[in-house]
Amino acid sequence: MPIIGIFVFYSLETYLTHIDSPADLKKLHLDELPKLAQELREFIIDIVSTKEGHLGASLGVVELTIALHYVFDTPVDKLIWDVGHQAYGHKILTGRKEIFETNRQLGGISGFPKRSESPYDDFGTGHSSTAISAILGMAMASKLLGEDSRQHIAVVGDASIASGMAFEGLNHLGVTDVNALIILNDNAIGIDPSVGALKKYLTNVKAGTAKDENIFECLNLDYTGPVDGHDVKGLVNELQRLKKVKGPKLLHIITTKGKGLKKAEEDQVVYHAPGKFDKVTGERLKKSQVAQPPKYQDVFGHTLVELAEKNNKIVGITPAMPTGSSLKYMMEKMPHRAFDVGIAEQHAVTLAAGMATQGLVPFCNIYSTFLQRAYDQVIHDVALQNLPVIFCLDRAGLVGQDGPTHHGVFDLAYLRCIPNLTLFSPMNEMELRNIMYTTQLGIDGPIAIRYPRGQGITIDWKNEFEAIPMGTGRCLKEGSKIAVLTLGHIGNEIHQILNLLTQPNAIGHYDMRFAKPLDERLLRTIFEKYDHIVTLEDGCEMGGFGSAVLEFANAEQLAKPVTIFGIPDRFVAHGTIPETHKLAGIDFETVLSFIQSTLDQCE
Repeated sequence: MPIIGIFVFYSLETYLTHIDSPADLKKLHLDELPKLAQELREFIIDIVSTKEGHLGASLGVVELTIALHYVFDTPVDKLIWDVGHQAYGHKILTGRKEIFETNRQLGGISGFPKRSESPYDDFGTGHSSTAISAILGMAMASKLLGEDSRQHIAVVGDASIASGMAFEGLNHLGVTDVNALIILNDNAIGIDPSVGALKKYLTNVKAGTAKDENIFECLNLDYTGPVDGHDVKGLVNELQRLKKVKGPKLLHIITTKGKGLKKAEEDQVVYHAPGKFDKVTGERLKKSQVAQPPKYQDVFGHTLVELAEKNNKIVGITPAMPTGSSLKYMMEKMPHRAFDVGIAEQHAVTLAAGMATQGLVPFCNIYSTFLQRAYDQVIHDVALQNLPVIFCLDRAGLVGQDGPTHHGVFDLAYLRCIPNLTLFSPMNEMELRNIMYTTQLGIDGPIAIRYPRGQGITIDWKNEFEAIPMGTGRCLKEGSKIAVLTLGHIGNEIHQILNLLTQPNAIGHYDMRFAKPLDERLLRTIFEKYDHIVTLEDGCEMGGFGSAVLEFANAEQLAKPVTIFGIPDRFVAHGTIPETHKLAGIDFETVLSFIQSTLDQCE
């Protein structure tokens, strides 16, 4: 039979064809599992090549996924996948094979484990390093309920286990007698390569050169490993042995992220989530060659290098996202001034605070949804001391197919209530460059600059720097009846809306830029001039930018109607960014319809 790439063409009657649940999987002989692993790997590649998603992580745990469901009695036995990037094989083997092509699509299954989706998804994940605490909680509950025979398994990556929360869980686990197994999936990479002293230790363990006592045994865990994570029969045998061992255990397995697709093995960072690609060759499909505006993250990355070349006090910090945040550009040119601290958001924030006390200018780049994990540090270590840390919040707003675990919609509300903290959202690339330029000149306290995932609007964006006066908005268009106040990139839609209205000159558009402090002078002028105020933001309605405008109006006793367009008080599902905007009611058509109907009522 001819072989093309990794694909072997055989009868349509494959092992995977007949597997709709782990019960079907258990009917196979141990010697048949390697063939099933090949089929499962091909199935994932086939779907993700056209539908997109997280590829490399799931390919790396195909054998482990099969072995776990083959040995354990899921969902009676509890299984948690930390982060969940690697759970595609798990989903396929647990009844979602026929609908797997809907993965991350509007109305389809989630790209991460989700409790409401399947009884086999024992815990919802999306952020890293939660699995050990969660599985320990389940194991303790089983013991209290007299269900000691139930098994509890958490699969955690080497990047995730280095996080503070993971160590907190391990620290507690080691002094219990619960029936829990931690599987350390060691592939030396998260999204970007793993960093830190623990990574060096694990490297030495794999090489057989570790001199000290095993760190996990020191934590009172029954340690086994390292073992080959791609030997499915060996994994089954080891898991069957560990199933009989009581108490807290850790199995250290070695895997290759992207296993089975050569391109994914060679470029593990890109093939974490490669977009569309050729399923045979692995080559990523070329996008349009027409010049496109840059991604906001790249504007940040290149601008930071540009500023740092002139200001030697600038440093860059990111918790495990140098590629996603584009801090990689500074890390390549100035490795001594740009730091990937691993999955450690709390540490990243307080590290930046410490640097700021010594006169450095720290740009701390964290995804909006991940900054939630360091909230106390923002308040206690930065804002309370009024330290000039510059937070750059990538992926603010609705992020699309990663869904509610990754939507950055709460930042305006959870940061606006913190004293001393300034909040800025650029409408375009130049505004992002200019606020970065302004902050490194010197600020009185911390500032958070939030910007969305994806592209801006301007191809020729690298203009001369201009300082932005703090707390000032700007009028983009005068009007007579309705003032639309926008914050951030979403304000670009208003230009399109104006061209479709019957009375475009009746609409004024103001880019407020700062959610805190508000430009109160400009707001007074707006409330005096217009009959109706509309606010538009890609953050949550409750406590966000629109709420700030309402609070101002109430304090000033300005009795004009204010309509807020923002994310409603619910978690927004996954889908494309336009689809999620529509779900949230902040899409182009909804805003256009409201403005036009309000105009009609004004006549």
